[in-house]
Amino acid sequence: MALGGPAPPRGSAAATASMRRRRTTSSGASGGAAGTMLQFYTDDAPGLKISPNVVLVMSIGFIAFVAILHVMGKLYLVRREA
Repeated sequence: MALGGPAPPRGSAAATASMRRRRTTSSGASGGAAGTMLQFYTDDAPGLKISPNVVLVMSIGFIAFVAILHVMGKLYLVRREA
């Protein structure tokens, strides 16, 4: 598994150390998390491509829809009891 030669035995300290090492392709000093987050915003990332503004509008619309359903449920319950 090691890039530089044969893999060390499974139970050795060298095997544990090589498993803990992270291999990143970017040479940035900020660490591996930045590369992972940037993957979501590249053109070659799989999935649906929507902007953060669309997500915000959709979530606010969903919250408003649920609030309207709660109000309609209360009004329906009040009319049914009367």
